Amino acid sequence: MDDAAVIAALRARDERVFEELMRMYNASLLRVAQIYVASRAVAEEVVQETWIGVLNGIDRFEGRSSLKTWIFRILTNIAKTRGQREGRTVPFSALERPDAVPEAAVDPDRFLPPDHERWPGHWATKPEPWPEERLLATETREVLERAIEELPPVQRAVISLRDVEGWSSEETRNALGVSETNQRVLLHRARSKVRQALEGYLMEAR
Repeated sequence: MDDAAVIAALRARDERVFEELMRMYNASLLRVAQIYVASRAVAEEVVQETWIGVLNGIDRFEGRSSLKTWIFRILTNIAKTRGQREGRTVPFSALERPDAVPEAAVDPDRFLPPDHERWPGHWATKPEPWPEERLLATETREVLERAIEELPPVQRAVISLRDVEGWSSEETRNALGVSETNQRVLLHRARSKVRQALEGYLMEAR
């Protein structure tokens, strides 16, 4: 269903559509809420308040943004208020400067130095390809999931929306209220840490 059909169904108090919407977005909403509040329990309360806000506000929704963006905006407003009430500092104020240089995705020591006689900047030791069957194994997926869960909340939210949920850069920026530069830095750092965790696991499991 497109946004117009979903909005019409919500205004008609169609429980089936509302339950499907909750199923689609609940996990993502919880991840984002955990950026702003101190515990999972409070984040779950924020998500519940968000869905109440959706039902209460759907008749006034003007469609200036997508329905998904509107829902996440409700969440972030509620979560910020709860976080401030609990004395938790919203982490976006401490994000990297726009001109900050992102961390390298691969350890620079794995490359030859710039002044190398023959192959400056090339691999010192060429990485071996990861076997596809290993990447698809249940244990490997568990390593990836654990690596994502161990990320700082803001990085976890960005990589979850972009790489797990498949959101676009614009959708993620709008949902989290961050700039393109900050989102790019956060995603790069999150992917780097997850890659390191995966590489370490595959190396140990040989």
